[in-house]
Amino acid sequence: MKFFLTSLILLSVMTAQEGSVQSTVPKAPATEAVVTLVGRWQVKFTLVGSSEKNMVFEARAHGSGSFLLLDTGPDDKPLAVPQPAAWAQLTNDRVSFSGEVELPIGTCCRETGTLMFKGRFISSNSISGKLIFVTSIDEEESPYKFHSTIGTFTAARVTVE
Repeated sequence: MKFFLTSLILLSVMTAQEGSVQSTVPKAPATEAVVTLVGRWQVKFTLVGSSEKNMVFEARAHGSGSFLLLDTGPDDKPLAVPQPAAWAQLTNDRVSFSGEVELPIGTCCRETGTLMFKGRFISSNSISGKLIFVTSIDEEESPYKFHSTIGTFTAARVTVE
């Protein structure tokens, strides 16, 4: 009988605690619209030590997309063919998109690597954040043994008129 009474009290306390935890979880208003990354985005980005570059990121359904690099080709020309990209929409209005690209490094060289953007919605039509460009070139001084460069970006949704 004592075991049954103890178990009943313990179960009551656990249920009360669970109810209080559930009641403190904020619920989104039913009228709040969900912001989505799907669409076309004009992206301006700058890697440390480089000038500002531009591209169009097109986010399609199910995490697929493409990068159209506007001024990263030889002589700062646009690339003719969009490059495949992938994206994910995370929690707290955070987004991530990446793809394999070739970028100018300095005044003489070009490197191929993965360009990764991590940012947050500022509004439904604006994103800002940080980026990293990682190449497969060995770099002894790097703890990861890959050459990498960091930077910042902003993106504005391209509206269809």
